[in-house]
Amino acid sequence: MNRTIAVAALAAGAGLTACAPQVPVTRGQYAQYFQEFCAGCHGATARGDGPGAAGMVPPPADLTQISARNGGTFPIEKVMSQIDGYRSGPRAMPEFGSYLVDDRTVMVETEPGVFTPAPERLAGMAQYLESLQRP
Repeated sequence: MNRTIAVAALAAGAGLTACAPQVPVTRGQYAQYFQEFCAGCHGATARGDGPGAAGMVPPPADLTQISARNGGTFPIEKVMSQIDGYRSGPRAMPEFGSYLVDDRTVMVETEPGVFTPAPERLAGMAQYLESLQRP
């Protein structure tokens, strides 16, 4: 391959990487992560009624109503930030960001046409929660 074609191929590949779609949700894998790390407080059905929720102030959120609480739009960036713990103050929920530092980085569409790099498991968990939304 000559140098011009190689440079063009690299540039095209870089452009595709920048616009890469969100990581596909492997529902079983992220359902397992949810049961392992979240269900103790948020409950097996993500409605905030897990065994660890008793007496928590504030109580764990009903994660099936995130979109409903946000005007029908799932705020993926806000959800990832909450899971990660990056932008939160005092809270009962553990910060999971330190568990994700070695993850592969993927591009997540946080607004139409706007892609943000995020750890793969963080993006996958946020997409899993989006799949649980109900009216």
